[in-house]
Formats: sequence, structure tokens, C-alpha cells
Amino acid sequence: MPTAIIVGSGPNGLAAALTLAADGVDVTVLEASDSIGGGTRSGEMTSPGLLHDQCSGFHPLAVDTAFSRRFDLEAHGLRWALPEVQYSHPLDGGRGAAVWKSVDHTASRLGDDGESYRRMFGALTARFPQIAEEFLQPLLHVPDHPLVLARFGAYAAMPASVLARRWHTDEARALFGGVAAHAFRPLGSVMSSAIGVALGTAAHRFGWPVAVGGSATIATTMASMLTSYGGRIDTGVTVRDHRELGNPDIVMLDTSPAAAAGILAGVIPRRVDRAFRRFRHGPAAFQAAFAVEGGIPWSHEPSRSAGTVHVGGTFAEIAAAERQVVRGEMPQRPFVLVGQQSVADPARARNGLHPVDAYAHVPAGWTGDATQTIIDQIERFAPGFRDRVHEIHTRSTRELEDHNANYVGGDIVTGANDPRQLVFRPRVALDPYSTGVPGVYICSAAAPPGAGAHGMAGWNAARSALSYLSGR
Repeated sequence: MPTAIIVGSGPNGLAAALTLAADGVDVTVLEASDSIGGGTRSGEMTSPGLLHDQCSGFHPLAVDTAFSRRFDLEAHGLRWALPEVQYSHPLDGGRGAAVWKSVDHTASRLGDDGESYRRMFGALTARFPQIAEEFLQPLLHVPDHPLVLARFGAYAAMPASVLARRWHTDEARALFGGVAAHAFRPLGSVMSSAIGVALGTAAHRFGWPVAVGGSATIATTMASMLTSYGGRIDTGVTVRDHRELGNPDIVMLDTSPAAAAGILAGVIPRRVDRAFRRFRHGPAAFQAAFAVEGGIPWSHEPSRSAGTVHVGGTFAEIAAAERQVVRGEMPQRPFVLVGQQSVADPARARNGLHPVDAYAHVPAGWTGDATQTIIDQIERFAPGFRDRVHEIHTRSTRELEDHNANYVGGDIVTGANDPRQLVFRPRVALDPYSTGVPGVYICSAAAPPGAGAHGMAGWNAARSALSYLSGR
């Protein structure tokens, strides 16, 4: 029986482990932390019994992929829940916009911009399974659905600031600006629309679901399935050198590219070593977890039913803040992503207190404290929020990296989403998962298709490894 060692137990490492184990490979997962899951961990960060997701909270790309179709996590106990409003964007004076799962309902609330919204997202939503199949693999491939991909690509290639001009109201433009800001990129840069268009369309096709009981249940369900295939997981094991691994047939590295280069020192080809060490990480996040009595009192009523709320004001304000962050400057009013998971999963709340998870976009490696800035931004659109906060737990950029070594400098999306790395990540190669060392692959979110708890980087890398095994 062939053997494999997976270094790292994030969703991609576990997906790689499951894919290999189901094909008859003897798999062992080694995790440096005392808990598995990487970006899908959950815990009581504020009040006892109040469950917070410690990074990834919503999973719009996890419910219908090649991996999820092969491994039915729901049949093994994982449950998804959807909020009424998938995401929203409040503006001053109680104004704002929101996205419901229905394209038509969303468009009907956008006034004069509704028809333009319906034309764009209606067509994309109808074809999204084919679109997602194309972009959830390396972009350098022969497409199975070239015409569908071309339509998506025409929108994705635009700067977000250009695409936003198809709408005329502050509400519609801000709504797109908020979802585009998930890319951590200047909104005037080429391809800065790509992630916003993908996530916006996913909201209408699949919604933005949360895992009932916390994102950690994704990892525990995958671990349970892995055990049923005979796989093993050892926690508290830090791997720094490939020689510590013995001589397995396959090694999968759910690590940053630089960490992979360090582990493979002495055997990795020089050109790959250089590419991995030059891999660019993006801006960072500052995390604040709040215990909030009664939830956040948003002035924009639909935001009270939204799983995710994008806080940043108008499109112009968001664009200015994202430019500053990329330049290494801390904005006075940063973009803040607010997760209200208890809206979809009420059992996460306790005794009237609701868990709220907020992430402010800050410069890479920023050493300041954004707690008050986050509170001020939320208070701007939800007067009275400050008085409802019972407890706060924060993580700086350094603490985020300490919690998960893949978040270099606090980069929670594991790599800058500039045009080059959107297409070629973690390096230019026909097989981007290959490290140049026979049988050794990188399978983290630094590899295609990038961030998200969908497991597709692990699935794709494991398929490459299985092809290698079959060809030996």
C-alpha cells in the first residue's frame, strides 16, 4: 500500500488526505497545533458558551464542488444553514443594499439599478455550476465550458471601479464594492472584480451558508471520514525538515510556499525554491470578536437579518481605504467585514448575547490596535452598538499568524490576489501543485483556486499526486 504524509490539517490538507485515503493510500496527517482545522476552527473567544468562528465563517463555494460531490460531508453529520439575507451593505442615514438568494428579489430592492443587476447576475447565476467548475481549478487549463467561462471572464477581468459604473446609485455600487473588497486589492486594479463577481453569483446560486455548530464541524466531519478510511491525525507535531518525515510515497504540504521551501531545503530545485520564497502575501486583517447583547442594531433594517455585513461606506470610501492598506498605510475608516453567524445558526447565541466576528483590513504586519476603529465603524451604521458590547477578544496581525502559520503577516487569504498570482500561483507551472520534488506537492490556499474552505486546492493537489503514483 502506498503511503502519504500530509503536513497541516486545514480544510485543504484534510481534503487532500481524504482524497488519497479513499484511493487506497495509507495516510497520516501531522498538525503543529493542538487542534485541527486551520482556518475552520471555532471556539469560545468571548463569553462562555458563545461560539465564534476563528477565521472562515461563511462558505459559499463549499457546497457543490468536485470534492463535496465525492465526499458527502452532510451524510456524515455536517449541516448547513442560510441567513435570510446573504450579505448587506449599510450606508449613512439608514440607507443601504442587500443580497437575498433570489436575484429577482435583490434586484427589486435596487430601484433604477435593479434591471442592470438582474441582467448581469441572473445570467451568471444560471450558469454558475459550470463557471465554478472552471475557476476552482488552475486557470491554465483547456476549459470544458469556454463560452460560459468567457462571459464570466469578461466581468472578472475588469477593475471593480469600472464594473461598478454599470450601476448609478450609491447603494448598488457600494453593494458590489463590499463584496469585491474580499480580494484585499485596490478596486481600480485589473481583475479586482473577479472575486466579487464569483462570491456575488455564489450568493444567488448557493447562498452564503454557515456550518451549524461552528466552522470547526467542517474539519471534525472530514477527520471522522478520514478515520473511516484508516487515516490518522497526529496533533502537536511541527515539521521543519523533510527528513523528519521518513520515506513516504507522497508528501502533501498544507503550508505557505516559503514554509514549503524551508521544509524541502536541500532537495527542492533552485528555481522552485526562488519562486516559493518570492511568493507575495497580501494585506492583513485585524480580528475582533464581540459578545453583543441582542445583536447589532443596524439602522439599515435588512442588515439585521444578514449573515455578513460589509462596513465601509460608499464605493469611493472603500476604494480609498483599500488603496491605503495596499500602500502600507492604516486608513482612518478601514473596510470591515462583520460576521453575524447566529442569524443563520441561532444556537450559537447564549442568554441574549450574540457572537459577532469582525475583520478590519489593515496593512501587512501592522502592529497597531484597530479595536476602537472597528467599533467606531460599526457604531457609524448601528448607533448604540458600543453600549451593547459585553466582551471583546482581539487578534492582531501577529497573533493571527501565531494562530495559523499560513497567515503570513496576518494575510488570512494566503497570498496577494494580484493579476499574476490570480493566474499563476504559487508559481508559473503546468502543475502548480508540484514542488519539483518527485511525490511532493503543495496543497494550501496558496495554490489554485486560492482561499476558501472548499478544499479544492487539496483535492486538485491530491489528484496530481494520484496521477504520479499511477505513472510510477
